[in-house]
Amino acid sequence: MLFDLRYGDQILACRIPDHAAILTAREPEPQVSREIFERELTALLPDHLTSKAIAIVVADKTRLCDYPRILPWLIETLFRRGAIAGQLNFYIAYGTHARQSDAESLIAYGPTYAAFPFIHHQCTESGRFVDLGTTSRGTPARIRRELVEAGLILTIGAISHHYFAGFGGGRKLLFPGLGEREAIYHNHRLFLDPISRDLADGCRTGQLDGNPLAQDLKEVHNLLPPYLSIHGLLDSHGRVTAFRFGRSYQQFLEACLEHDQNYRSPVKRHYPAVLASAGGFPKDINFIQVHKAVDNAAGFVADGGTLIMLAQCRDGIGSTTFLPYFDFPDRKAAFDHLLAHYSGNGGTALAMMAKTARITICLVTDLDDRLCRRIGCRRITLDGAEQLLAGEAPLAVIANSSMLIS
Repeated sequence: MLFDLRYGDQILACRIPDHAAILTAREPEPQVSREIFERELTALLPDHLTSKAIAIVVADKTRLCDYPRILPWLIETLFRRGAIAGQLNFYIAYGTHARQSDAESLIAYGPTYAAFPFIHHQCTESGRFVDLGTTSRGTPARIRRELVEAGLILTIGAISHHYFAGFGGGRKLLFPGLGEREAIYHNHRLFLDPISRDLADGCRTGQLDGNPLAQDLKEVHNLLPPYLSIHGLLDSHGRVTAFRFGRSYQQFLEACLEHDQNYRSPVKRHYPAVLASAGGFPKDINFIQVHKAVDNAAGFVADGGTLIMLAQCRDGIGSTTFLPYFDFPDRKAAFDHLLAHYSGNGGTALAMMAKTARITICLVTDLDDRLCRRIGCRRITLDGAEQLLAGEAPLAVIANSSMLIS
């Protein structure tokens, strides 16, 4: 049979055996309307808005949340509560990610981007940060000074699974989203277990309890100034189906649980072969984003099995700190270097190495053969993928592996 899979902005029809198991998420019912959004936001806001600056924190182009539609709703609601245009400043929570272009930002945020100030966060900008204290694991809660000086902070972004923080969105928009680089790296280094010289066992997709990195982020949250949150819940196509409004960490946890119930598969079987799409643009915009989908799909692959991933990667790897780790003699050497000198996407590189040591990963991608081999993968065509899947062996297909976890 033919099965449609997303690849960038395209839909590719892939021929798969009739016996293939199609693994799907539980699609949430759409609950988004302007009336509901404005009513819930009005109830969340204080009765009297501050005369100080209002900081609105949004995600970057890789973590969209229907911003062109809802940012005007948010602005109009703030205006009705007495805010004025000069108070509103939007902050793009890049963390350590590279800045996106103005053209990309206009697509991500719509006309609001041209009408209001948007601050492109730079985690290395000297003199920009204030230290709010230190967690029990030694991470400094170091964020942009403007947030501390603002009269109101409002975050708006989609909840997602994250392969080492447990969940993305929510508190991650402020830190690491608007954090200082060395503080971010200190938190991310908790992904590494110096005793076992391996990745920390508790740092898993969808896990917060027993996850040292996630627990550290919770301590950072407790040191941050109070803020209001709008959590977007997505369907398997990346469209927002509902918003959850909150002012506490507990409400963030409730949004995470709701997301997890939709996108944690009841299927616990491991397959010799899995065919998956990363979900198309923007989930496959670069390999750093694709790795999240690879990590999810790999959870369904048996030891020694094969994962075939459709991932365009129109922006290439998406990081300057990822590839150098594949030049070390082995994974242990890369681990030791990262533990001593944590940088950028080193943890992502180690996580990728762990998967390619366990399974074979084939990519249908715009990345060239040399790059694919360097990261331990094999580049194939769609025809080549169909040939690998032919036969009677058990097989699973995942239409959007950026969303579904095992």
